[in-house]
Amino acid sequence: MEIKNIRESSVSGVFYPNSCQKLNIYFKKFTEKIGDNLKSKLIYKNKIPKVIIAPHAGYIYSGFTANVAYKLLSKSNAKRVIVIGPSHHYYFKGISASYYEKYQSPCGYLDIDTEYLIKMSKDNNIGFEPKAHKKEHSTEVQMPFIKHYLPNAKVIELIYGDINYEIISNIINYLLKDKNNAIVISTDLSHFYTQDKAKLLDKECLNGVATLDINKISNRCEACGLLGLKAVIKSAKDNNLNSYLLDYRTSFDYSKDNQSVVGYMSAILYDK
Repeated sequence: MEIKNIRESSVSGVFYPNSCQKLNIYFKKFTEKIGDNLKSKLIYKNKIPKVIIAPHAGYIYSGFTANVAYKLLSKSNAKRVIVIGPSHHYYFKGISASYYEKYQSPCGYLDIDTEYLIKMSKDNNIGFEPKAHKKEHSTEVQMPFIKHYLPNAKVIELIYGDINYEIISNIINYLLKDKNNAIVISTDLSHFYTQDKAKLLDKECLNGVATLDINKISNRCEACGLLGLKAVIKSAKDNNLNSYLLDYRTSFDYSKDNQSVVGYMSAILYDK
């Protein structure tokens, strides 16, 4: 399959700053905001994540939560980061890999590992749906974090549509076999409930991830990346990984609107 050239930013200046200088100010403020409790989590038994779960809203809402996970991921020696997120704007069946050579971000381009991409796609029967990638924010908002915290890592973007979560899990299992890989599962939690209702619903998601229980995720958890969550829980059990919750909050923490909020979480999965 032909490799395209550059995946241009589509939500730069909207979801996150469009200048590197402003972006670095965000990262600095996120780090300064980390309190003693989170500092203890960031050195949690010095565990190095193989997978992180991170949100994908505008940085003013979910950037801090994502940053906690990426600070831990920065301890990794990963040479390649595979970002897996749900399609928000284009319906398709299956899962798609981004056949580009570079991914644009405010602090410079990220190289896509085209050689590994082609092999991975062939081994797992993954195609390319260009319309799924063109404006997808769930994966794009992860790229500035990767550029900042793992500046030498190459990336691969996977976007899924209508698909059985076990297929995604099989791909995650494949990726986990390579020690050079780190994986990002992108998801937000409940959308547009009151603060109290959101916390009740999100608790199901948090408990499901913390205990690696797909049934808890399936019952009441509402997440745009629900299939990704179910897939990574199955893969965690398949690969004998532990999970650890890092941060949870809602858009209320920034907007102070408690009538219509979105939930955000970050977590890591690591070797037992």
